[in-house]
Amino acid sequence: MTPFFLVYLFSENPVDKQIALGIFIVAAITDWYDGYVARRWGFITRWGKFLDPLADKILTSAAFISFIYIGYAEEWMVWVIVIRDFLMTGLRGYGEYKGKTIDTSGFAKTKTFFQLVVIYLFLVNYIVRTSADLNARFGWFFDFTATPPIMFWMMVITTLFTAMTGMMYLSANKAIILGLFTGGDDGRTTEE
Repeated sequence: MTPFFLVYLFSENPVDKQIALGIFIVAAITDWYDGYVARRWGFITRWGKFLDPLADKILTSAAFISFIYIGYAEEWMVWVIVIRDFLMTGLRGYGEYKGKTIDTSGFAKTKTFFQLVVIYLFLVNYIVRTSADLNARFGWFFDFTATPPIMFWMMVITTLFTAMTGMMYLSANKAIILGLFTGGDDGRTTEE
């Protein structure tokens, strides 16, 4: 759904931008539901453990990268987030391939939640600002909640928190990660 999200988001038609938000929400809900069903009924597979977080990272990364082009985020912030998320997803996927499960911790889940809050706020702000009708009705709200300085600091906090959880992940799983690439096996699984 990510390509459709991007096509509609960058359309000149304000209604298409609203459709893009709907696509993003549906993609996020179905991603969550898929994971819920897999855990609830035991349909968890190695491929699913790799593809589910990868699909999530593709969707959120596309949104963050779009913010560069919209002018809502600086490139360095977005690339720190995107590279960290894909690096950790790749490591977890490689761990699954090698039979080492590395679970996600509360910090990583909080990071993902914060990223989604930023994405939704920025997307709704963009949609409101690019529609004369919506801006006339709701623009006042974003005059207080999504000013350029506030958005900048939200991105700084998101970037730093994302980088910090990545460093915590690497530190906590150093032995397992080294074992994956050197053939060693310490017999442990730890959390991100």
